[in-house]
Amino acid sequence: MTIVGTRMIRDDRTARQIFEDVMANPARTKFGFGEKLAIVNVDFQNAYTRIDEFKTAYETDPRQIEHVNRISALARAKGMPVIWTHVAYAEDAGDAGVWGTRTNTPDSLQNIKYGSRRHAFDDRCEIDTTVDAIYTKRMPSAFFETPLASYLVWHKVDTVIVTGGSTSGCVRATAVDSLSRGYRTIVPIETCADKHESYHFANLTDLQLKYADVEPVQTVVDWLEAR
Repeated sequence: MTIVGTRMIRDDRTARQIFEDVMANPARTKFGFGEKLAIVNVDFQNAYTRIDEFKTAYETDPRQIEHVNRISALARAKGMPVIWTHVAYAEDAGDAGVWGTRTNTPDSLQNIKYGSRRHAFDDRCEIDTTVDAIYTKRMPSAFFETPLASYLVWHKVDTVIVTGGSTSGCVRATAVDSLSRGYRTIVPIETCADKHESYHFANLTDLQLKYADVEPVQTVVDWLEAR
């Protein structure tokens, strides 16, 4: 029997090695930039960024927030929207849905309460509250039950830059939803973080092959500075 498809491949390379090989030999035409982008910064809150305070926090690139601040400032200067999301739930976690049924410890997702230290944005984030959109979300994607979709339509955006964490969770979910809504979607490598490099690089690989352009952050900087 002739097989023209693919039986699942077993590969002894690490997820990082596979990612590096994919990036060195891109197998897809890039979506590229359109005419106007938005920066969507996903969940830069203490619960996920302050590794000195919370068990749930993680760090991949120590300069992650610095990179995010830079591209956010450049986008603002060019009149392009910047959006920040963070996660929180009601006191009884009644708005966490089935996602909140798996665990119930002080570190659990559904125990990130409105107005808490875990809900608050990392104070290293340079958020301009006079122009930036700020949304509290309850599920992985920044699009789910937030005003993000209509906000992007109003601003005539055609390209979405997704940053934040985790790469394998909310960044991936947001990127897939972005593409599904017809946006050119770009994920800058240095602006994303996860708890384990296996999850991080496996998901960057999958995003690059299917749903987004995974690019060095300098690519976004260069495009914005050239506008």
